[in-house]
Amino acid sequence: MGQLFQELKRRNVIRVAIAYAVSAWLLIQVVDALFPMLRLPEWTATLVAVLLLIGFPIALIFAWAFELTPEGLKLEKHVVRDESITHATGRKLDFIIIGMLVLGLGYFAYDKFVLDPSRDAELVQATTEAVTESGISENLDKSIAVLPFVNMSDDPGNEYFSDGISEEILNLLAKVPELRVTSRSSAFSFKGQNVDMPTMAAKLNVAHVLEGSVRKSGNQLRITAQLIEVEADTHLWSDTYDRELKNVFAIQDEIAAAVVDALKITLLGKRPKATETSPDAYALYLQARHFMNQYTVERYKQAETRLRQALEIDPDFAPASTELGSVYERQANAFGSLPIVEGNELARDAILQALAIDPQYGRAYAILAMVEMFYDWDFTAAFQHLQQALALNPRDAAILLSTARLNTMLGRLDEAIDLYRQSIALDPVWAVGHYRLGQTLWYADRLDEATNSIRMALSLSPGGSGAQLTLGLVLLAQGDAPAALLAMEQETDDAFRLTGTAIVQHALGDAGASDAALQALIEEYEDGADYQVAFAYAFRGEIDHAFDWLEIAYDNRDAGLASMLVNPLLANLHDDPRWEPLLDKMGLPH
Repeated sequence: MGQLFQELKRRNVIRVAIAYAVSAWLLIQVVDALFPMLRLPEWTATLVAVLLLIGFPIALIFAWAFELTPEGLKLEKHVVRDESITHATGRKLDFIIIGMLVLGLGYFAYDKFVLDPSRDAELVQATTEAVTESGISENLDKSIAVLPFVNMSDDPGNEYFSDGISEEILNLLAKVPELRVTSRSSAFSFKGQNVDMPTMAAKLNVAHVLEGSVRKSGNQLRITAQLIEVEADTHLWSDTYDRELKNVFAIQDEIAAAVVDALKITLLGKRPKATETSPDAYALYLQARHFMNQYTVERYKQAETRLRQALEIDPDFAPASTELGSVYERQANAFGSLPIVEGNELARDAILQALAIDPQYGRAYAILAMVEMFYDWDFTAAFQHLQQALALNPRDAAILLSTARLNTMLGRLDEAIDLYRQSIALDPVWAVGHYRLGQTLWYADRLDEATNSIRMALSLSPGGSGAQLTLGLVLLAQGDAPAALLAMEQETDDAFRLTGTAIVQHALGDAGASDAALQALIEEYEDGADYQVAFAYAFRGEIDHAFDWLEIAYDNRDAGLASMLVNPLLANLHDDPRWEPLLDKMGLPH
């Protein structure tokens, strides 16, 4: 064995092996960094790795059989040692290899401790003016908010159209990786308010604002748009488009292109283009989006009708099919206005249809992931689809928020908190982002931060469902049961209010009041509050009742079960032998 090692050393096989391994590792790091920016397909990186693996034994065989001499390569057996270049410069080669190792370790350290965004988390500010720092390095010069375009049509009912055009332009710009675009919920939050532009831009944390107007008359369309640099109060670009309605998609593309050019953005990929359809189908689609943004059971039903009509006109319009899937998923898992199984299966069918039409439509993957998270409980598939969605739409606040929720469910709380902050940076005045962040901070036992985030959500949306419940649970964990009860009394969702009251009254020692609230919850909301009943029983220490209701929730596909791994109210169940088998049934880690 010793003789073999000496021979390998003499023939420089060991030197070649080390040099090859270090060089290959460095090359893979470069590929990993550059290939996404060059928009190369994922399989190209895999191909490079496979070729490097195949080349490794070939390099070793080559080193064993040949030597480099001043006359060129010769078979090793024909070479005198003193004629070998590698023999003569062996120590220099060793220094080169050591240098490569140092370079590789330096790159690893820089990547691990400097570039890793999860190490750059900032606390959420407890005011609406503050914007939480994202783990992504943001360039304010390349930031923009698209305000809702003003409806200048004679018919006030055309407001859905002007809002929809604004949102579609926003979505186009959001596909430009080099540009940070404030999400719709924040950009539209100032609609109808008398807020000056510098204040608006400061709250949205952007340097530029795109505003405009839409006049629609029959088949004629006039769209004006102007790009403003807020600090200097300078118009960087403006234009007016007089076209037929059928050319609305070309106008959107032209406006997005003009903004990109005016901000001097060098695109690394192709310019984003709107998905075209017939004017009639597009109008129905925009009406549906208008209804969805009002987030009520009645409006979602109206959105479903409009989307079905749009797809009758154009069955290949992927955005309409995607939004129809979203409508079904929300009706089943959020509103309870569709049976869970029926709604989720309809959602899946609609999304798969959208992806069959356009496999590059990122939002479709995100909606499919919601079905997998809250209905299938297939967290692996959900993670894969969210990764696909983020690859296609890396600056989409809603997709980042969904990815954060998945990480929360799997117990990856630090990763979830970082993702929530990135989502909030893109959508700073969206109450849902702050609420979900606060909820996850509660799960992580970071109670002061949780209080700040939830209070921010309440300042943005005082009647938001679930926020007072979560605030009350945080206050209870902080030892302030009277304040927790006051929060529960202000909860707008009746089922959540009863749940919170049952929990806090138990903590206050009022068994009668706790029993009354829990019994009312069971009688009034038995079909939709199985999970809430379970964690109320768990908090009260009634373990058997808690597991009974968890099994009922499982049989009824209650979406709340997805959070059971991290819910502090279920802590009393963790040592019970029934706990881990239930996690296994759910596909959750433990």
